[in-house]
Amino acid sequence: MVCFGFLANRMLSTNKPNPIKLSSYECGEEPTGNAWLPFNPRFYVIALVFLLFDVEMVFIFPWATVFGNHEIIAAAPMWGWFSLAEMFIFLGVLILGLVYVWVKGDLDWIKPSPVVPTTNVNIPASLYEKVNLQQSAYMVKEFGVASLVAQPVVAAVAEKPTGEAPIRKPMFKPNFKKPASDE
Repeated sequence: MVCFGFLANRMLSTNKPNPIKLSSYECGEEPTGNAWLPFNPRFYVIALVFLLFDVEMVFIFPWATVFGNHEIIAAAPMWGWFSLAEMFIFLGVLILGLVYVWVKGDLDWIKPSPVVPTTNVNIPASLYEKVNLQQSAYMVKEFGVASLVAQPVVAAVAEKPTGEAPIRKPMFKPNFKKPASDE
């Protein structure tokens, strides 16, 4: 039956591809940027909570049908009290879930109080401040041809006696250790 459905769809449908149909979206939006953008999980959590409570509300309609039907309640009065108690339990669980999600803070778009991580270390705060001050005082020197010409390199340049252009020596001296001999 499934194969027949696919075959009938293939035979009866029109196939007229064009650049608009072959693009990523057919809703009129032009796809821009990379598809692997970071997704904020708050949207996902809010959507799941909405879906959960929206689907759960569907179960209230059969209850309202049974609770509002006077013939069923007249035939067996126990059904009226049973359905009322059952609905209070059901709504209690839903309200408890809503309170849990609300207290946890998942319904807030922007978390009002960020949690600052703490550690148990014995490093004084003044040392952190000192390191931060040293890092903020660091200046990056401008690099370019003009900066190389403006600053003459005296110690690192050795002139050849023949009058040719000076040779730049390396700014560091590599320190290689010879491996110990096996003898």
